[in-house]
Amino acid sequence: MRAIVLVGGFGTRLRPLTLHRPKQMLAVLDKPMIEWVAGWLGANGIDEVVLSLGYRPEAFTETYPDGRCAGVRLRYAVEPEPLDTAGAIRFAARAAGLHDAGEAFLVVNGDVITDLDIGELVALHRARRAEATIALTPVQDPSRYGVVPIGPDGRVEAFIEKPDRANAPSNWINAGTYVLEPSVVQRIADGRRVSIERETFPALVADCTLYALQSDAAWVDAGTAATYLSVQLDLARRTGWTAVRVEIDPSAVVDNSVLASGVVVGAGATVRGSVLGRGAVIGRAAIIEDSIIGEGAQIGAGCRLESLCVIGDAVHIEPGRHLRAELVPDPSS
Repeated sequence: MRAIVLVGGFGTRLRPLTLHRPKQMLAVLDKPMIEWVAGWLGANGIDEVVLSLGYRPEAFTETYPDGRCAGVRLRYAVEPEPLDTAGAIRFAARAAGLHDAGEAFLVVNGDVITDLDIGELVALHRARRAEATIALTPVQDPSRYGVVPIGPDGRVEAFIEKPDRANAPSNWINAGTYVLEPSVVQRIADGRRVSIERETFPALVADCTLYALQSDAAWVDAGTAATYLSVQLDLARRTGWTAVRVEIDPSAVVDNSVLASGVVVGAGATVRGSVLGRGAVIGRAAIIEDSIIGEGAQIGAGCRLESLCVIGDAVHIEPGRHLRAELVPDPSS
């Protein structure tokens, strides 16, 4: 089976980290996020991935010039303009010939890190002779997602995009992994933006051809600063990952944090619950708590950063500053 991975977005929820690169090229445990996605797909039998590109496509093509990522073959489909989720799928499917290949294909959101069993999803799709089958995952607050109530046989009864938390009929949400028949591509209008969540899936519901699999597999949407931070801390704990090629002063304290290669932590500094990008430098007696520091950023002596500060690449924070829940540089300015 082949897969389309959607990586064309601007990554606005992760700015300023994504001001100069796509979010799927941000590091997760010191390797690009897209390599986690491609590695999972390869482990589930996917042998070719079509990257649906839009924002800064050269970041992918230059990093993987031989057309391979985590052992999986890559093809590139670069949108001429933003086409939204369904539009991007249509464009990539036609570019790669998936629309007339006569077999189902997989679609994955490129900012989702999961260990979902794709074989189980495909088996349900085939058993129900579905036109499309989507994976569902449970969350505490479904208001940020598409909520999907289903019947006993797995047929989707409704697709409710981002409902109020109090009125959500379920906490099972769209997990961003789909098996689609080529006929779904024919349903997507050409030449304009089309949302698969707001247009395509509701049309499939109306025709009783959309099914879903509920799964408790590990899952995280790493597309926000909070989840990008938490997924790395969780993966580090679960995998026993440790930092390499870093310089930590003996008097510094580093606790429950991810330090990429080349990081320097100065004397008396404290780093807790944080992610430090490659080459970041933490000055003497600085305190970094629950924050993200971009690649090559320098945090001056005596600084205190807390409550999910996000510091962009190569930014220099002057000594002694106290920042709380701030983005530097401010993406809105």
